[in-house]
Amino acid sequence: MHIPQKAMIIVAHPDDPEFFCGGTIARWCAAGSEVSYLILTNGNKGSDDPTMTPEKLTTLRRQEQQAAANVLGVKQVIYLDEPDGELRPTLDLRRRVVTEIRRYKPDAVITLDPSRYFYGNDYINHADHRAAGEVAIDAVFPAARNLMYHPELLAEGLLPHTVKEVYLAGGEPPTAWIDISELLDTKIKAILCHASQIKEPDDLAKHVKERSLAVDQYGREVFREEFRVMVIG
Repeated sequence: MHIPQKAMIIVAHPDDPEFFCGGTIARWCAAGSEVSYLILTNGNKGSDDPTMTPEKLTTLRRQEQQAAANVLGVKQVIYLDEPDGELRPTLDLRRRVVTEIRRYKPDAVITLDPSRYFYGNDYINHADHRAAGEVAIDAVFPAARNLMYHPELLAEGLLPHTVKEVYLAGGEPPTAWIDISELLDTKIKAILCHASQIKEPDDLAKHVKERSLAVDQYGREVFREEFRVMVIG
C-alpha cells in the first residue's frame, strides 16, 4: 500500500482517528508520513457522568486527543470546535475544511463513510460521523481543488490543492486492507488515552483484536483496518 508523504485525518470527534484507523496512522507515521488531524467537533456531549460539564469535557477530550496523537506520531491536531452531536455539512463548515486542506496540502485524506448508517445489527452510526464524511468529501472534490470555490481564500494565499487519494474508514464495500499486526499494541495504547470514553478498559484490547482479526491470502491470521479507497488526483 502506498504511503502518502502528507495525510490529513478529517473526523467528527476526539478519539475517532484512533478507533477507526489508529493502526494505519501509526504505520504511516512510522514510515515518515506527516499526519495531521482535523477534528470537527469539540466532543462536549460524550459523557454520561452527572458531575461532568460540557466545558470540562471539551478540555479533557482535547488533552486525551493530544496524548493519543503523540503515541501515534501525529504532527498536529486542529480543532474546529463545532458542538458535539450537532454537526451539519454546511457551506460554512465546508469552507473551513477547505481552508485547512489548502493550508496543509495533504496527498491523502482519511475520513468516514457518509453513506454508512449501520454496522451490523447492533450499532447505529453516529450522525456526526456521517456529516463529517460528507463535508470532507465535498471539500476534497471539487471545492479544495477548484479556483472558483471559496474565492475569498485566495486573498489569504490559500491556493487550490488537489488531494490524490481518499480513504473512507468503514467504507462499504472495502477495497483495501492495511495490515496493522505489528502496530496493534500501539493502536490500543493510543485508544486507551481516551479514558473518558472507555467504560471497560480491561476489555478494550480484546474487542479491538476481535474487530481487526482477519485471514490473509496465505491463510495466516492478521490484524488489519479496511477502507474504501478512491484515487482522484
